[in-house]
Amino acid sequence: MELFFKKRNEEKARKEKEKEIVVEVPEKKAPEMFCYQCQETAGCSGCTVKGVCGKPADVARLQDLLIYVVKGLSAVAVRGREVGINNREVNKFVAESLFTTITNANFNDEVFVARVRTGLALREYLKKEIEALKGNLENLPEAALWSGDSVEEMQEKARTVGVLATENEDIRSLRELIIYGAKGLSAYLKHARVLGYYNDDVDAFMQSALAKTLDDSLDIYALVALTVEMGKYGVDGMALLDKANTETYGHPEITKVNIGVRNNPAILISGHDLKDMEELLKQTEGTGVDVYTHGEMLPANYYPAFKKYDHFVGNYGNAWWKQTTEFESFNGPILMTTNCLVPPKDSYKDRVYTTGTVGFKGLKHINNKLDGTKDFSEIIEHAKKCASPTEIEKGEIIGGFAHNQVMQLSNKIVNAVKTGAIKHFFVMGGCDGRAKSRNYYTEFAEKLPKDAVILTAGCAKYKYNKLNLGDINGIPRVLDAGQCNDSYSLVLIAQKLAEVFGLESLNDLPIHYNIAWYEQKAVIVLLSLLHLGVKNIHLGPTLPAFLSPNVVKVLVDNFGIGEITNVDDDMKMFLEA
Repeated sequence: MELFFKKRNEEKARKEKEKEIVVEVPEKKAPEMFCYQCQETAGCSGCTVKGVCGKPADVARLQDLLIYVVKGLSAVAVRGREVGINNREVNKFVAESLFTTITNANFNDEVFVARVRTGLALREYLKKEIEALKGNLENLPEAALWSGDSVEEMQEKARTVGVLATENEDIRSLRELIIYGAKGLSAYLKHARVLGYYNDDVDAFMQSALAKTLDDSLDIYALVALTVEMGKYGVDGMALLDKANTETYGHPEITKVNIGVRNNPAILISGHDLKDMEELLKQTEGTGVDVYTHGEMLPANYYPAFKKYDHFVGNYGNAWWKQTTEFESFNGPILMTTNCLVPPKDSYKDRVYTTGTVGFKGLKHINNKLDGTKDFSEIIEHAKKCASPTEIEKGEIIGGFAHNQVMQLSNKIVNAVKTGAIKHFFVMGGCDGRAKSRNYYTEFAEKLPKDAVILTAGCAKYKYNKLNLGDINGIPRVLDAGQCNDSYSLVLIAQKLAEVFGLESLNDLPIHYNIAWYEQKAVIVLLSLLHLGVKNIHLGPTLPAFLSPNVVKVLVDNFGIGEITNVDDDMKMFLEA
């Protein structure tokens, strides 16, 4: 018994001693980066080590810091407008800075360091202008006051101002939705600006919205209202770009685009910038070098101004994500004009040139000259030394069904609807991407009833624009309006149909919205459609990771936003609606 008590006391003493031991739980380490702005974000949750797009963590942090600086500059610009200052250099900087942070646009850390420094300098210059007019600079947010010049200072600050700096999940969700909408809108403004078209009201709203994402007094309801208002200015931004493009290059026309090749050396141009397209065609004329479009530049083939160039051959390849194989087989140099760049392989890296907001370390970048034009002589001389493109397909694809062209076919389309030849329109615009789940859109197009027409814009069309879907009374079953920037055409087409049929709402039309999204231009298109009152839009392959459950509920309850499931069930749901 004595031995028993001895052992019991020893065990009791041991447990008491264990209580005194402090177990040090390692502090949870913050992720190297956090980005969830695109559809392919890791695990549909967020990239924390390196972007799925290929963006390194240090670049991601610098992008976060640039957005922070742009918000601070925007807050100062709002004060400037109170005393009549509308600085177009600031407007340009804000839009172009946002554009550089869009998915697959710029991977070069040096670009973001330079932009942060420029943004800080512009901010301080603007403050002096405001002070001279005795404007109010009191109680500015911290983003309008912070300053740092070294890369070390920037990286340190960047770790504190990223997405996760907003702790409330719903507030964070709405702020990011507004910011991503602004990023998409910035693309429209940038493309219009290079053609000499401006809308100061859109710039003013965008900067005001960015400044409001710093305001902790705004609750969920105020941010939801601001989100819908972003859609209103999204429509205005799309209208501005449509005007800029059509007044400069003419209205797109129905066009059969060659997808084969010729035996001449050639340059492949990708991205969205039509001004770059124009300058490249002018400078390659008479050189013996052909020009082909790739990805989102395909719709350049539809514009009358570009059709006069005999060396403009057609389109080579498919959507952006296939460039690692298609750039290889093209053999000649490639000019990237905007986002949609995939980190290039070493085997063709020396043939890729960037310009505008796009960039990647080690690639040759073509800057503007003092007069705003660009000198493409280096890429032209490079092309002359390369083999002609390897043919990867033959035939033609048809496009050019922007709003002006479709209006000319309106009687034919209306008659087809009235006779029952056309019973459904499906808006299947948006983006393409690498995920196998996106094959859903190919299968969906193939299984559509023969009385259905697809309205599309953006690179999502590559999932079905080469299928033999036929026509309805001479009307192709795939009507391609152009780039993702041309989604405005789909809005005008829907509005015209509603007017012709005497309907009060776009939702009364036999139009269904089954949209594929990828990056931030798709976000502003979505917000624009919501502003116009369009309901029951379905998004895929997944809903955005940046939408919190509560924000999703708001979108579902108020706008009928839905997620795709499978082709057969979704088809039944749409056709029975």
